[in-house]
Amino acid sequence: MTFLSRITSGTAIALTATIMSIGAADAKNFKIAVGDSGGSSQEATGLAFIEALEELSGGEHTATLFLNGQLGSEQDTVNDAAIGSLDMSILAINNVTPFSPTVGVFSLPYVILSLEDAEKLTQGPIGQELTENTIEDAGVRIVAWTYTGFRRLTNSKKPVTSVADLQGLVIRVPKNEIMIDTYKAWGISPTPMAWSETFAGLQTGVVDGQDNPYTTINAMKFYEVQKYVTNIRYIFSIEPLIVSEQVFQELSAEDQEIILEAGKRATAASAQFLRDKEAEIKELLVEKGMQIDDPVNNEQEFIDLATAAVWPKFYDSIGGIEKMNAVLAEIGREPVSE
Repeated sequence: MTFLSRITSGTAIALTATIMSIGAADAKNFKIAVGDSGGSSQEATGLAFIEALEELSGGEHTATLFLNGQLGSEQDTVNDAAIGSLDMSILAINNVTPFSPTVGVFSLPYVILSLEDAEKLTQGPIGQELTENTIEDAGVRIVAWTYTGFRRLTNSKKPVTSVADLQGLVIRVPKNEIMIDTYKAWGISPTPMAWSETFAGLQTGVVDGQDNPYTTINAMKFYEVQKYVTNIRYIFSIEPLIVSEQVFQELSAEDQEIILEAGKRATAASAQFLRDKEAEIKELLVEKGMQIDDPVNNEQEFIDLATAAVWPKFYDSIGGIEKMNAVLAEIGREPVSE
């Protein structure tokens, strides 16, 4: 080997080592905070996102799920993501609303009446607009949507099939004005309580009940401390995967596209998870000893009281009655008037 060829060979080896070093330095293991436990819709979305992220990046990037609120309450994770100290979080939309009020339209009672409504709204122009608002308002970007299903009322005291049955029960709700006002419209003052405290609150009798989708009731083992389920459908639980906008903007354009595409795949996987699992989980809860009842008169009393009292109060925060009607039009519903 000549001196020149030795130099050339040595340079090539050094350059290859440098490139490999740069590649290793650029590889990411994103931290994803998850409020719920294993077996939940949130976990399913997170796992689907990681699978897509690894595939699309050729194994360069991955992510780790931190379940059961290990990285803080859901609202805390919004703050942490906003300042860039947390990469991502999967959380209920009602915990994003205090930071970006327009997304509260998805928490208004009886707006979303099916999974198909949820998909159309989140994946269409309404969802895109709300994502842009959330970037501006909260410093986080929604990249995927978890579809967890309708929030069903559970309690440890008695069957509830009417508004009258609800009276006297102490019900836990998140610290969310829309949800609090919905229960007030039904004649009770609910108890706002952090998610991390909810199981203990039910177990000790501080609260009698709560509401969450079947997948969450099962994942959190609420059947151990709750007996009765009411098939209300006042809110369809949507739980976005958010990424810190600061972290997102530090990525290359190629990696940004990978994150967005992985989010789309995770969204599709979440919808399929709900379609595949909800009926099965409902049967499992009955096997665990829960009693499931339907509201009388197809829930009409609940619907009338909630929509009359709650919708008008929040028109301004969601962007006006025109925005409300745009949402309703998107899912084929009749407009409202002032």
